[in-house]
Amino acid sequence: MTILVTGATGNVGRHVVAQLVKEGADFRALSRNPDKAGLPAGVETVKGDLARPEELPLDGVTAVFLLAVLESDDAAGLAGALLDRARDLRRVVFLSSDAVTVQRPGSYELHESVEKVIEASGLEWTHVRPGEFMSNKLIWARSIKQDDVVRHAFPDAPGAPVHEADIAEVAVRALLDDGHAGKAYPLSGPELLTNRQQAAAIGAGLGREIGFEPLTYGQARASLIRDVGLPYDVAEYILGYHAQFNEEPPTVWPTFEEVVGRRGRTLTEWAADHAAELTP
Repeated sequence: MTILVTGATGNVGRHVVAQLVKEGADFRALSRNPDKAGLPAGVETVKGDLARPEELPLDGVTAVFLLAVLESDDAAGLAGALLDRARDLRRVVFLSSDAVTVQRPGSYELHESVEKVIEASGLEWTHVRPGEFMSNKLIWARSIKQDDVVRHAFPDAPGAPVHEADIAEVAVRALLDDGHAGKAYPLSGPELLTNRQQAAAIGAGLGREIGFEPLTYGQARASLIRDVGLPYDVAEYILGYHAQFNEEPPTVWPTFEEVVGRRGRTLTEWAADHAAELTP
């Protein structure tokens, strides 16, 4: 089996690459700029862009870890073009979203459209559907580093963010092992924590107390735009995502433990893993 890892330099893709190296798997890592990919020594890094499927190096590829082209108006069409060109392909593991599982309005349509194209291809498929990534907590990095505090709206809104390494681990099992074909795996972290509790959990991982300073919706939006550099619409999406959990908490899914055989990584563990990015 030869695996193509798309999004190999992303938050999840880097973990997929590292875990495939550990497994001794035969794979290629796709990057728009292989010379700057920064992947482990010895990894075969190939040049390509998912937005240009006609140029992708697909000869001999029998399995693919696939991302959607989120910035495209035709993500499903691009995915379909890749699948059509990969003549040796047998297995597709797609990084989807738990928005498809819960049918969250305005969030699920793109990923669901790609899922449908994959399912219609006749190939073995597995959809990995994570909720909020723990890496999204890096939007709090500036205030954590400067003031040992998280400034955000919705202090009591619960969340169950998932470690990007856990997402990758489920994907790698689906790539390498039989028994995952035709399955959709919703993923969360192992704990349901309010935003205030998440700040404390991050502090536990860093070995220092991290407080929480509640902001109004408008203040939080302004902070995300000014301090984090997010566009207005992205800031609105993040705040809307958290606001919905005031009404209906996200599900803590048992999927990771069912697939991998152990409990998922906690937010405290994630913070320890990312201490360099959260420490002055």
